[in-house]
Amino acid sequence: MSEHSIIDICVEPIELCNLLKIANMVDGGGEAKTMISAGNVLVNNEVVVQKRKKIRRGDIIECNGKIIEIAYNPSKKSAEFISTVVLASKNSKKKKRAKSKARIIASKTVTEPSTES
Repeated sequence: MSEHSIIDICVEPIELCNLLKIANMVDGGGEAKTMISAGNVLVNNEVVVQKRKKIRRGDIIECNGKIIEIAYNPSKKSAEFISTVVLASKNSKKKKRAKSKARIIASKTVTEPSTES
């Protein structure tokens, strides 16, 4: 087996596309998703096309010629990981608010009585 790095994760499981970003195997989330969809990422020596595949300790990931092994360390939280989680949480809340506002507007237009005579 070739040499590989060990990456500590503080949350288990972690989604594959997020792991590739945190491990600096790709430049961004879009690139991670493209690489996965194209079949260029191996998990435990098997091609994976699931962008949100759950990765756990002991899994071995290969992408762009780099190989990493996943270790679980709940006390080690990098600033990049924390900002990724916070950003994902904020985006999720924005989407939920937008959907609820759309429902409220739609229900108002249906329930308001017609003023035309």
